[in-house]
Amino acid sequence: MSCVLGFDVGSRLIGVAVGNRITQSARALATVAMRDGQPDWPALDRLHREWLPQTLVVGLPLTLDGAEQPASRLARRFADGLRQRYGTVPVLIDERHSSREAAERFADARAAGLRRRRDGAQIDAEAAAVILERWLAAADHNQPSLSSKPTAESP
Repeated sequence: MSCVLGFDVGSRLIGVAVGNRITQSARALATVAMRDGQPDWPALDRLHREWLPQTLVVGLPLTLDGAEQPASRLARRFADGLRQRYGTVPVLIDERHSSREAAERFADARAAGLRRRRDGAQIDAEAAAVILERWLAAADHNQPSLSSKPTAESP
């Protein structure tokens, strides 16, 4: 099993990407709604059943100097929800500049005529692909991740 799902968690949308550890490739898959701080679990359940991922990777938003911020707590809560729901401990990785890179990719695709303005909602899924590509490119997937830090809700 080499399938990996990656997530870019936002206050309104969660970008989802799928990747493959063997080919070390990732692609934008979907966006899932967040309502009142809760993800659309039925939509995530469908994606989880369809792809049967071995690994879950969640982008952790950090400040430019590497410190956590309020959005970091949202990502950690989401990762904890994934762990409880699917019994897999998600990997949290630094997602700095992933949204900017995703927006640049979208702009390049639009300039090339491959995307339309209405496809803009997919930028969140593209950001998840960027996050996943970074994780896949890492030399050692057994190294400690940012998920080893306790969450704000941990005792």
